[in-house]
Amino acid sequence: MLEMKWIRAHAEEVQAAADGKKININIQELLERDEERRALLLETEEGRRVRNALSADIGRMMQAGQREQAEGLRSEVKQRNEQLEQLKAKLEVIQEEFTRMQWLVPNVVSPDTPVGTSDADNVELRRVGEIPAFEYRIKDHVELGEVHDLIDIARGVKIGGTRSYVLKGAGLLLHRAVQQLALDLLLKQGFTPLEVPLMVREDALLNTGFFPTGRDQVYELTGENKWLVGTSEVPLVSYYADEVVDVEQPIKLAAVSTCFRSEVGSGGRDVRGLYRVHQFAKVEQVILCAPDAAESERMLQEITGHAEQLLQLLELPYRVVAVCTGDMGQKTYKQYDIETWMPSREAYGETHSSSNLHDFQARRSNIRCRDAEGKLVYCHTLNNTAVASPRILIPLLENHQQADGSIRIPAALQPYMGGAEFITLPHPAGEE
Repeated sequence: MLEMKWIRAHAEEVQAAADGKKININIQELLERDEERRALLLETEEGRRVRNALSADIGRMMQAGQREQAEGLRSEVKQRNEQLEQLKAKLEVIQEEFTRMQWLVPNVVSPDTPVGTSDADNVELRRVGEIPAFEYRIKDHVELGEVHDLIDIARGVKIGGTRSYVLKGAGLLLHRAVQQLALDLLLKQGFTPLEVPLMVREDALLNTGFFPTGRDQVYELTGENKWLVGTSEVPLVSYYADEVVDVEQPIKLAAVSTCFRSEVGSGGRDVRGLYRVHQFAKVEQVILCAPDAAESERMLQEITGHAEQLLQLLELPYRVVAVCTGDMGQKTYKQYDIETWMPSREAYGETHSSSNLHDFQARRSNIRCRDAEGKLVYCHTLNNTAVASPRILIPLLENHQQADGSIRIPAALQPYMGGAEFITLPHPAGEE
C-alpha cells in the first residue's frame, strides 16, 4: 500500500487513480480517519503516562505510610483505566475502518497510461503479423477440437460443471507444448524456474494486491484460510515477502502452474469454448528490480518482448495495447495487454498481460533492498503472462487450419509434438 505521508501529499492524484480504476474509496475520509486514529493514539499514550505516574505515586505513598492519600489516588487510577478502556474501544473501531480503507487505496498510474472507462478505450500501440485471409469456410476452435478429437467440452461439463473441458490427444500435447516452449524461452533469458504452492494464505493475496478488490474471482477453501491462486504471480512475489533482497541484477522468476478463477461477471461470446474457463495453465514471469522508474520501465519492455517473441514463434498475428485506467486493477502502475487474432471472433482477443507495479506490491509484502547509500528501500515488481493455455489454443488452432481440414503445427512447436507438422483428420473406421 502507499505510504500515508505520501498519500496526504498527493491526495488528489490518489483519488483520481481510485476514480479511474472504479474503486469505491474517498481519500479525504481516509485522511480524516487517520487523523482521528493518530489523535486517539496520542490521547491513549498520554492517559497511560498519567496512569503510570499515579501508580508510581501510590507506591511511594505506601512505602511512606501515607495509606489514606494512596487510597485516594487508587480511585483516580481506576477512573483513568476506565477512560483508557473507552479509548481502546473507540480506537479499535477507528483502526478497523482505517485499515479497511487503507487496503483499498490504489496504486497511482503512469503519466502515459490512457484515460478511459473500459477495454474499448485501450490504445493500440502496434500490430505484428498478417491476419490470414481464408478462401473457405473456417471452423472455430470448438469445431476443430471436435472433428480432430482434441477437445471434449460436453464431458468436461459433465465432470466439473460449466466452463470445464477435457483436452485429448494432440490437444493435450499442444497445451503442454506451448507451455514448455514458453518456459524454454524464459530459461534462455536467465529466469529461474520455480514450482510453487497453488493454495495460499489470505495475506499472500492481500500483500500482492489481489485482495480485497478481486476477492470474488478467487476460490476459497472453506475452513482452511487458504485460497486457490489465479496466477503464480502471487506465490512468486510472496516468495520474498518480509526479506531484504539483492537486486543489483534484477531477480527473474518463472513458474508453470495450474490456475483457478471464478470468472464472475463474464459472459456473452466469452462463454463459448476455451476463452474463459475456471481452470487453466500459465507460464508466468515475475521480476524484482531496483526501485528506479527507468529500470522497471526497461524490465516492462523486456518481459513484454518475451511474450511477443513467443507469439512470433507460434506464427500468430497480434497487437499490443496500452491499458487504460478503467481496465486496470488496483495494484497496477502501467500495463500492456497483448491480443492475438482469433478468426472465429473476427477480432483480437486478450492472451497476455504485462504489468509494472513500482513498489506497490513490495510495500504490502515488505520486500526491501538497499540503495546506493545502503538505505533500505522497497523494490519494484513486474509480471507478465508468457503464455496461458488453453486460451492460446483458440488462435493456434483457428489461424493454422488448412483447406483440407488439417491444422498446421508451427515449426517452433514441432519438436514438442514428436516432429509432427500437421494435425490431420482422423480416418474413418476401416479407411487407411
